[in-house]
Amino acid sequence: MTIRLYDTSSRQIRDFSPLRRGCVSIYLCGATVQAPPHIGHIRSGLNFDIMRRWFAYRGYDVTFVRNVTDIDDKIIAKSAELGRPWWAIGYENERAFDTAYDVLGCLPPDYEPRATGHVPEMIEMMRTLIGRGHAYPADGNVYFDVRSFPEYLRLSNQELDQLLQPAGEGETGKRDPRDFALWKAAKPGEPSWETPWGRGRPGWHLECSAMAHKYLGEAFDIHGGGIDLVFPHHENEIAQSKAYGDAFASYWVHNAWLTIGGEKMSKSLGNSVLVSEMVRRWRPIVLRYYLGTPHYRSAIDYSEASLAEAETAFARIEGFLQRGVEQAGDVAPAETVPDDFAAAMDEDFGVPQALAAVHTTVRQGNAALAEGDKESLTALLAQVRAMLGVLGLDPLDPAWTGAGERGAELTGVVDTLVSIVLGQRQAARERKDYGTADAIRDQLKSAGLVIEDTPNGPRWELG
Repeated sequence: MTIRLYDTSSRQIRDFSPLRRGCVSIYLCGATVQAPPHIGHIRSGLNFDIMRRWFAYRGYDVTFVRNVTDIDDKIIAKSAELGRPWWAIGYENERAFDTAYDVLGCLPPDYEPRATGHVPEMIEMMRTLIGRGHAYPADGNVYFDVRSFPEYLRLSNQELDQLLQPAGEGETGKRDPRDFALWKAAKPGEPSWETPWGRGRPGWHLECSAMAHKYLGEAFDIHGGGIDLVFPHHENEIAQSKAYGDAFASYWVHNAWLTIGGEKMSKSLGNSVLVSEMVRRWRPIVLRYYLGTPHYRSAIDYSEASLAEAETAFARIEGFLQRGVEQAGDVAPAETVPDDFAAAMDEDFGVPQALAAVHTTVRQGNAALAEGDKESLTALLAQVRAMLGVLGLDPLDPAWTGAGERGAELTGVVDTLVSIVLGQRQAARERKDYGTADAIRDQLKSAGLVIEDTPNGPRWELG
């Protein structure tokens, strides 16, 4: 068994070989918390949640770090626009991101550091870079000298002579316009911290290098993020971290965009779809299915129609599980997943191919249901649950059913109440009062319950 994954730095699929046997360390660039999350933001966290789950299934001890950028040009601009403290905006949106990750079934990271909590580590890194001739102070700023690092731009495969480096306001004193800011000089009314080179605040790139070093050490296995971070963010991280003396990441893994009308989903373009709004209209598990089942390196072009198709596809899986449990009783997930599912996941986390294995098993399960083959049905139910569990999509898992004892109690209460109402509907049908029977069915439907008449009596599910 070997997991293979696409490494952006080598531009090929490589066998995964961990730095420490049986362990995998992952650093994922997380949220910049100037606004609440849209579904494009959450796609990255969801993709890496599936990767993390697969590594754990394969027996690895996973250390997963996802940072929070809580100081940034965008946050400061939002603070000025709204007339609110930068830290209040950051914390409010950080909680919104946490809620979004949680509602879509993402496991919490092992560590979730904030940039502002690691200024001492950033100062130490700058001191070393200046001492080694890779950085220099100017006008209260500190810049990285890109010409001092020959490997610069290897990740993004660019030529230095043709480079246009993004620059922020107030970045004065550069020796070369392509140099990038490690530290930004203080401006009136903006947050700042004291350093040996004057008061200021962190540059975006330095934050991640400092936090990755603190929590994962000089070398770690996988650095992840959206494809838009390859340059400048990840390229600049590599330069400052390796110049500092770290080996840094062995593999670079990037997920594709979620687009709308062919354009990247973005708050600045006004085309974003907030997670908080989406989960009011779509079940969170369906939204996870929609965002998590395309290959992580394939773009998703969002539309209501494609989301409805995902809902229909997931309903086929969920319907089989519900009908199967009615016939076979509670069935625990199998200890192992089928070979074709495992082979797909081992090959660059091929979720679409793995999902094909799920649907094949569901079709086999439906055939076993029709034939009354309880033994085969039980085995197939266990397989489907095991595969869905790896993807974080098992609707019978307590995480989705209303986790814990209170959720089970609530389900039991609802089931009892619905059974009483269905008994009244059945009585109306028996006395040929079909108007009343239909009215009861319609009232249940308006409450969000779908009633299906089966040979074993009526059954209900959430619509």
